[in-house]
Amino acid sequence: MKLDKEGNTTFFEKKKTELYQELGLQARDLRFQHLMSIATRNNRIIMRMEFLKAVITPEFLLILDYRNLNLEHWLFNELASQLTGEGQLVTYSLPFEFRAIEAILQYRISRLQGRLNTLQPQILETLEALVDAKLLSVDRSKLHILLQNGKSLSELETDLKVFKETILEILDEEELIEELCLSKWTDPQVFEESTSGIDHAEEMELLLENYYRQAEDLANEARELRVLIDDSESIIFINLDSHRNVMMRLNLQLTMGTFSLSLFGLIGVAFGMNLESSLEEDPRIFWLVTGIMFLGSGLIWRRLLSFLGRHLEPSLPPHVPAVLRKSQPAAQRVEIKNDLKAETFGLSRSTLTNQ
Repeated sequence: MKLDKEGNTTFFEKKKTELYQELGLQARDLRFQHLMSIATRNNRIIMRMEFLKAVITPEFLLILDYRNLNLEHWLFNELASQLTGEGQLVTYSLPFEFRAIEAILQYRISRLQGRLNTLQPQILETLEALVDAKLLSVDRSKLHILLQNGKSLSELETDLKVFKETILEILDEEELIEELCLSKWTDPQVFEESTSGIDHAEEMELLLENYYRQAEDLANEARELRVLIDDSESIIFINLDSHRNVMMRLNLQLTMGTFSLSLFGLIGVAFGMNLESSLEEDPRIFWLVTGIMFLGSGLIWRRLLSFLGRHLEPSLPPHVPAVLRKSQPAAQRVEIKNDLKAETFGLSRSTLTNQ
């Protein structure tokens, strides 16, 4: 797909060998081995932005393998109008390669922004459903959705990192920035100075810095989502641990109650044996033994619960003397400290004298 300065679009098929010979490039220049790359060869700019593979010249923009569902809407509805300089881009008054680079970078940033806008409400909704102190268990389907969103967020962070590193490599080298200004070698008069008094090489640097800052802002938002997911996971684990502790404590209390009943149940076992004694003839002995069993079991259970409460309660913080509190004025604290030193020195001196 070929687009020129006037926005005219043509489509053609050509072998790769014929194409790089026509463009004056090498075969390795059109392999596009990296996910994202910006390079210059023989007064040509070769760009790769995920699915987008483009070659920019001072006269036209060439899109390779344009038949992609992710690119068709942008290619057929937006790109031509952007390249004609209708005011949609900041660089509409600059040479053609500026508009082409900005259009491609803007497309990439908008794609990354769209992915973040899609992930953010899904992650927030899932976390809101999971982070609930009233839940005794965690919905596995919500965890599965959160896991998928977490993977998508990691991929987005990786793409943003690659985008920033690619732009930063160019910003660190002034020669690379000048090589991106293709019209400098074909029409040097165009690059004398812009209408604002800034050299066009500086405008190329400002253009790249602008999209680098946008990528940095997106990376910060993605990082905040990552921190929110990690904090929410901690809260989920704390809630589950709290409910687990409650169940363990209830189980321990029931175990102690069963132990108390079993201990005093030995009395009933003793009376249940087929042994004759004078106690079974008394009609009141049944109620007396039953009362002793329940009363003794209740007392032991209460004793065990009080023992459990004492050992499970958090220890009190150590008592801070009033002399060392920060509420006192600084001068008063100094006087008290000197008095303490004097008293200590006096005690040690009297002790030495006594010895």
